[in-house]
Amino acid sequence: MIELAKEYNSKENEPKINKLWEESGFFNPDNLVLPKNAKTYTIILPPPNVTDRLHLGHASMLALEDLMIRFKRLKGYRTLWLPGTDHAAIATQTVVEKQLYKATGQTRHDLGREKFLTEVKNFALTTQKTILEQIKSFGASLDWSRLAFTLDEERQQAVKKMFVEMYEAGALYRGERIVNWCPRCQSTLADDEVEYKEEPITLYTFKYDENFPIEISTTRPETKLGDTAVAVNPKDERYKKFIGQTLSANFCGQALKLKVIADIEVDPDFGTGALGVTPAHSMTDWRMAEINNLEIIKVIDETGKIKSGFGDYSGQKVKVARDMIVEQLKKNNLVTKAEEISHNISTCYRCATPIEPLPSLQWFVAVDKPLKKLKGKSLKQAAIEVVEKNQLKFVPERFRKRYLDWMTNLRDWCVSRQIWFGHQIPVYYRGAEILVSETKPDGTDWLQDKDTLDTWFSSGMWTFSTLGWPNKTSDLKLYHPTQVLETGYEIITLWVSRMVMMSLFALGEIPFENVYLHGMVLDKAGKKMSKSKGNGIDPIEVVNQYGGDAVRLALLIGNTPGVDVKLSEEKIASFRNFTNKLWNIARYVLSQAKTEDQLDSKKLTLAEQWILSRLQTVIIEVTDKIEHYDFSAAGEILRAFTLDDLADWYLEASKFDEVKQKNIVLRLILENILKLWHPFMPFVTETIWQAFNQTLLLVASWPVADKKLINHQAEKDFGLIREVISAIRNLRSEHRLAPAQKLSAQIYAGKNLKLLSSASNLLKTLRTGLSDIKILASGQPVAGALYSVNQGIEIYLEVEIDLAQEKERLQKELTQTEKLYQSIKEKLANEEFISKAPEKIINEQKNKLTEYKSALEKISERLAKLS
Repeated sequence: MIELAKEYNSKENEPKINKLWEESGFFNPDNLVLPKNAKTYTIILPPPNVTDRLHLGHASMLALEDLMIRFKRLKGYRTLWLPGTDHAAIATQTVVEKQLYKATGQTRHDLGREKFLTEVKNFALTTQKTILEQIKSFGASLDWSRLAFTLDEERQQAVKKMFVEMYEAGALYRGERIVNWCPRCQSTLADDEVEYKEEPITLYTFKYDENFPIEISTTRPETKLGDTAVAVNPKDERYKKFIGQTLSANFCGQALKLKVIADIEVDPDFGTGALGVTPAHSMTDWRMAEINNLEIIKVIDETGKIKSGFGDYSGQKVKVARDMIVEQLKKNNLVTKAEEISHNISTCYRCATPIEPLPSLQWFVAVDKPLKKLKGKSLKQAAIEVVEKNQLKFVPERFRKRYLDWMTNLRDWCVSRQIWFGHQIPVYYRGAEILVSETKPDGTDWLQDKDTLDTWFSSGMWTFSTLGWPNKTSDLKLYHPTQVLETGYEIITLWVSRMVMMSLFALGEIPFENVYLHGMVLDKAGKKMSKSKGNGIDPIEVVNQYGGDAVRLALLIGNTPGVDVKLSEEKIASFRNFTNKLWNIARYVLSQAKTEDQLDSKKLTLAEQWILSRLQTVIIEVTDKIEHYDFSAAGEILRAFTLDDLADWYLEASKFDEVKQKNIVLRLILENILKLWHPFMPFVTETIWQAFNQTLLLVASWPVADKKLINHQAEKDFGLIREVISAIRNLRSEHRLAPAQKLSAQIYAGKNLKLLSSASNLLKTLRTGLSDIKILASGQPVAGALYSVNQGIEIYLEVEIDLAQEKERLQKELTQTEKLYQSIKEKLANEEFISKAPEKIINEQKNKLTEYKSALEKISERLAKLS
């Protein structure tokens, strides 16, 4: 056995333990010594983007997933936690473009595709290296032999295969549809990549020209250059006579033919109740155009400017054209109202540029098309069905509805992006010919599509492409479907929905059985962390300062799934203190527990029976909480047991109580709490374990409760002793008696005479400051003494007292006891409680009522005597 140092040094020990784990090879499930029929447990790490270093959100993800994996490894599962990083196409390209322009004043077009991609790849590799070093330093038990990258060779082949198979199955097509277009990124965006920012904007009400019979309202007058209809609600009496007519208008010099159409979605109370329909620049209007066979006129081009053919407005930026048109309308007295309203502006999630909906020839995943491969179901139907049938569950469950709502309203997914970095679309063109192929066709006249795929296309394949798909590998057979996806709640739509659809298409099975969703990490004031705000915490800095275990605990305890978690350095520091406390407990235990004899349950003292019983309950409760993803509650149960039951009570009792099997019990408790704490704080637990073991805690066995050691009577009896000791301490504290001041005590124990007499040594020594104690069944009140009553046990501390102060204290105690008494009395008078509560609970409440009634009588008597 190795003697532990006086203080735990995380900087010194964590690298050593990390090295020990990695050299063991046990992060790789192939090296675990397990039965052939051992169950598998798989998590595929959500790949961090190679755009920047890890932040605390990633640290939270790592802490949660490592807890799950370490727990299941200790439970004897064949655990695989597979690491990887994401090329994050548009995000990474944007970062490099900004850096390039800042350093050289050049754009990617100045550099050319080949040279620019070399710059991006160099940047990605550098950042990826930093990210992997950060993850390793955090102690994450990932199988590094299976490291993957969303743009590596294996994933490129898998993506090509998937694209071709989806195209051949009719799940992918090329067509012109309205898309979300970012003029800054010069690329399409999926619906869930659009962010909304509330801003004040002017709502204009006007006529197209002086002879037009209908006024319309809009926030975007510039798009009216491309209107082909006016939409009204079919029930709106004001416009019924116009429905079906095609009206002419001269709108700011642009000749328009406007069909008046009826649409139930038009709100009669918004503006004038009539909307100008611009199919080329509104998703809603595009739908109306499809239904009503309307002409589509594109007004705004991909640079965010008005197209040619629109007179003086052509070539103008959108905002400039808007101002020009409003000025022209006002000049012609056509504007009847202009009011400021609050409006959600659609912006690019990467660069915050306002989005322009416009028609474009792109590649789409057909989410509504029935597919033979899915037995006639569409991708959307199949992805909805697995959740409705509870094959795939969400933690917390409320996010199930968000997923289903999103999927129900899902439109065809635009997967082509007009950027250079990413998976280039495996499509080749020769004149009018199109060839979708995994390999480039023979002949130099075939040109590959210049666009790349949406990064979520390759990420959507993450669970199975990392396991070897499209090859039928042993990994794919053994580890898929995975057991849990742990990720942020904000990307249910971006990622989770795509993964479900892609896996169902490729393999006919769900990608994971459970989705655990964590919240954002906020500062102590509840605000989102940001470098620009100066409230961000660098995970590596705090790991270096406080230790990886302290950071993990701060992220795990107090963290509820699906809810944002507040974090501060003060919270991390407090858990560093707890780490040191566990270390000191271990030092004491190892200094005492020098024997490895077997436990004899017949020779246990009351304190030993109590702590071993509590330990079994804690094992059961912690196991259950972790199994049900309630990690914070599991940690709180463990922390309370470690600090309160073990450190404050049993260890103190073991120093003064008669010891029979103290050494054996201490070692047994230490071994079990190290195993229980290991998924939460792996470094310090492994360091302590190595002091008295030749094996690794990493691959030890999770504790199993010995129900024979559960002793409810011992827990009740020792609990009573604790209450008496606490009552004595409270009396001293309330009267500000110095710890060194020794007192005599007289206790009337009633039916508990034998129990308290056997514990007289503990009652004197456990920080009660008693020099002498008399324990009797009953007796006369002791004059001039401090008084307390608990469960019928009367306690008198013999000391000169301030009568006024003592009466005030007893009056407060009387008031509090009266409240408790009345509360239970009302509960027992409640017919619903009596009819539904188990008999055991009812009897417990009746016993408490009797105890409180007795306490009220005794406190009242005491008060009367003092008066």
